[in-house]
Amino acid sequence: MNTSILLGLLGGLALFLYGMQMMSAGLEAAAGNRMKSILEKLTSNRFLGILVGAGITAVIQSSSATTVMVVGFVNSGMMTLQQAVWIIMGANIGTTITGQLIALDVGAMAPLFAFVGVAMVVFLKKPQIHHYGNILAGLGVLFIGMEMMGSAMEPLREWPAFVELVSTFSNPLVGILAGAAFTALIQSSSASVGILQALAISGVIGLDSAVYVLFGQNIGTCITAVLASIGTSRNAKRATVIHLMFNVFGTILFTVICMTTPLTSFVQSLAPTNPAAQIANMHTLFNIVTTLLLLPFGKYLVQLALHILPERKEEQEEGMHLSYLVPLPTHTKQEHPIGFSAMYITQVRQELNRMLEMARGNIATGFQAVLKCDPTRLEGAEATEEYLDYLNKEISQYISKVIVHETNERDSAAISAYFKITGNIERIGDHAMNICEYTQMMSEKHIHFSEQAQNEIRTMESVCLEALDLLQQENIQPMEWLTKVSALEQRMDDMTEEYRRNQMARMRDGICSDEACIIFSELLTDFERIGDHALNIAQERAGIGTES
Repeated sequence: MNTSILLGLLGGLALFLYGMQMMSAGLEAAAGNRMKSILEKLTSNRFLGILVGAGITAVIQSSSATTVMVVGFVNSGMMTLQQAVWIIMGANIGTTITGQLIALDVGAMAPLFAFVGVAMVVFLKKPQIHHYGNILAGLGVLFIGMEMMGSAMEPLREWPAFVELVSTFSNPLVGILAGAAFTALIQSSSASVGILQALAISGVIGLDSAVYVLFGQNIGTCITAVLASIGTSRNAKRATVIHLMFNVFGTILFTVICMTTPLTSFVQSLAPTNPAAQIANMHTLFNIVTTLLLLPFGKYLVQLALHILPERKEEQEEGMHLSYLVPLPTHTKQEHPIGFSAMYITQVRQELNRMLEMARGNIATGFQAVLKCDPTRLEGAEATEEYLDYLNKEISQYISKVIVHETNERDSAAISAYFKITGNIERIGDHAMNICEYTQMMSEKHIHFSEQAQNEIRTMESVCLEALDLLQQENIQPMEWLTKVSALEQRMDDMTEEYRRNQMARMRDGICSDEACIIFSELLTDFERIGDHALNIAQERAGIGTES
């Protein structure tokens, strides 16, 4: 293989992959959150699930990205494993669109697509237009890279060593392994199928050998979802297993059919002069037939996944851990796949709600400890406070990694707001801890509050818990929700002033000791600060809307 062939092949591959990346980035910025919303609102209807999975995957041209989103939704409990089955089936059908576009030979229009897309980015100022320009430019660059690869590969027909290598693909096992390995390496079945089409167009490989590579590519595409499921819940891993089972079943079935029937010849006869169309048609046939055959057995796929990955008590997470966030991919420094930011936003919100519930628990513990002068509750409160500090650190680090690659303005604003919210929740936890710690001095110096002061403390506890309960509600309009929290915060300010006046009156009457006065004054400060942080959280959440 001479240098010009190698450079042409590498250059074409680079443009092809970069074009796909440009399209994915543009689609992520333009519509990532809307695609997430569609999946979230999915019903259990199998046909609707397949249509949604196919439609979204056809748009983003990546079954891996759709499956990764599904893994995230199953992990966070937003989607059942049964629903995931239909989405995954649809995703396998939708991913065939790239091959069909290549087979249509729209490469002649590729320079025009690239020019129009770049013009939209360079000459128009509206950010939303830039996103669509990236999509169009990426499509053009993709097909230009395809043309380059095809041209570079033509001389390989005369290179004996390469022809001999490709001929080994006629062995089903070798072809399947080669297709799976290459697709797992580049993590895109659309890209690897496109490269296979380029080989076929150049006359280097025929359909009789290409089919086995094609079947292997369907298995290799599962690697992205497998990597995304590392560190997730047992159910999320089962969604990945279902994706893998689907493609393994299809590969075995079609390998046997191609070896024992004239299916390959039949597909060739449908487009005898277009090798790219032959591969695209076989790819589409593979996924549609496999889906139709497995459609009645969706619940059995779930049961099999449960059997393969049964629930194990020893694997249940103990100690401090993130319950909802899917670990960021550590195997690549590239931008996260399309749809990931929308998934992260939903899961960060769930972690924050979990964190807020812990802070609420510590507030209740602190007030009750003060009312009963019970320092024994301090140990449990300290453990919860450590957990809150851990979650604050982990969520903050997580957000700092996600936001680097965020291109959607709405999602970027949401994730920035959540970064501020986690700090405010952590501060609420600190004030709850302060309240609980007052019991040490109360116990050591035998300090007791008057009946009036105790009633005021009970009211403070009630209002604090009401504010935190309100912060966790998401079924009301954002501005109405903010208005209610603002009213509560103002009430807390008014109560603080009133209770300070009452305290001064008790001091004048000699009812309140110096030590009790100091603790009650500090407690009022903590109470007021909790209200301030609650309002900060409400303002951030209202700024992005409760559906972000």
